[in-house]
Amino acid sequence: MTLAIDAEKPVVGMVHLGPLPGAPKFAGDFEAVQDAAVRDARRLEAGGVDALMVENFGDAPFYPDDVPEHVVASMTRVATEIRGSVDLPLGINVLRNDATAALSVAAAVDAAFVRVNVHVGARVTDQGIVEGAAHETMRLRDRLGSEVSVLADLDVKHSAGLADRPLDAEAVAEPVERGLAEGVIVSGAGTGHEVDSGHLDAVAAARDEAGLDAPVLVGSGATAENVADLLAVADGVVVGTALKEGGETTNPVDQDRVAAVVAAADEVR
Repeated sequence: MTLAIDAEKPVVGMVHLGPLPGAPKFAGDFEAVQDAAVRDARRLEAGGVDALMVENFGDAPFYPDDVPEHVVASMTRVATEIRGSVDLPLGINVLRNDATAALSVAAAVDAAFVRVNVHVGARVTDQGIVEGAAHETMRLRDRLGSEVSVLADLDVKHSAGLADRPLDAEAVAEPVERGLAEGVIVSGAGTGHEVDSGHLDAVAAARDEAGLDAPVLVGSGATAENVADLLAVADGVVVGTALKEGGETTNPVDQDRVAAVVAAADEVR
């Protein structure tokens, strides 16, 4: 199973959804949320990204691992509208860590992949201790007969490990060999934070040492200025903040900023 993105070292653009119905900051107009998501998706496509990822970014504070049914319904509806508006592979991430919901939405809208923040192991987050549930996620994928790929974070942003553990071949192999994920994501400390270059190098080296045929993607902090350097090591990038007006995560997508990141990525692919 592959990521179903027909591009070398893909640039994946984030569609950050506004607060959905039921979230504390929901403004009462779901159509406005949906329209903004479709607008951003179209701008990302026009700017040249290779794929999109839809995420319920506006729903803070996030449920740790089991969002209500209305969140699943809302995300499915918005993702369906996006699928009908652009011609790009689609990914789904349901914050904070509802992989079952993400996989269900992805299967329903024929998305290509999901992102799972904690697929194996456990992390300390602002939602408490979040535990991976690869055993449930991958069995659900089989039951659904789905071809949706799973991208699993390593040391996901906005979290800390429960114990010190060396970043070695075994640690990088676990989400792929034992969790059956198709790829891994490496991020900085928080949204929009640049990944440490030494950490990225170490993950890629550990992946190679483990003999894994699994892509390593950068999940935060990519910009027009650094994306070429990142892609010299990584197999793709997920970009959100740098593509927004003024570089603010909650602002609309700026098509010119998208084009600048894609042009810089093209220098190394």
